[in-house]
Amino acid sequence: MLILLGYVVVLFCVFGGYVMAGGSLGPLYQPLELLIIGGAGVGAFLAANNGKAIKATFKILPRLKRTKKYNKALYMELMALQYKILSKVRREGMLVIERDIDNPQESPLFQEHPDVLADSHIMDFLTDYLRLMVSGGMEPMEIDELMLHEIEVFEQEAHIPIDAIAKVGDAMPAFGIVAAVMGVI
Repeated sequence: MLILLGYVVVLFCVFGGYVMAGGSLGPLYQPLELLIIGGAGVGAFLAANNGKAIKATFKILPRLKRTKKYNKALYMELMALQYKILSKVRREGMLVIERDIDNPQESPLFQEHPDVLADSHIMDFLTDYLRLMVSGGMEPMEIDELMLHEIEVFEQEAHIPIDAIAKVGDAMPAFGIVAAVMGVI
């Protein structure tokens, strides 16, 4: 909501100040310059990125206006779930959580935390590593290294669309200058 308010304030101040200074808004409307800038931006985006980056960018576009789903409440709920799981393991042994992690949707332990249960990324990560712990085939330090590596890969993949949009954003002022010069000519 604040983003929208910020845009309204910026547009009002820029165009309102221009009109108050005696300027007319008519000459500012240049659809062909907008076509040049927009087309150059889209073309640069397509040329500068591979298919994976383009697909990832279009996948996140609808989510740009939404609020962040990873907030303090979700983190606290996740910590509470982890505490309950580890307390149960400490009291009853590691094998007692095997049924819970094999089918978390049916587990009363996981059902107490619906926000965590609804996030497939968190659930896959949590159940995969709990499964590794239950199997006992790896040392704790090895599991820690695997977890850190998976988190790094997830972060890198999450930054692909961000970097793709940033590249185009860096080039847009140049496209604006080109469009303005071409508009004058």
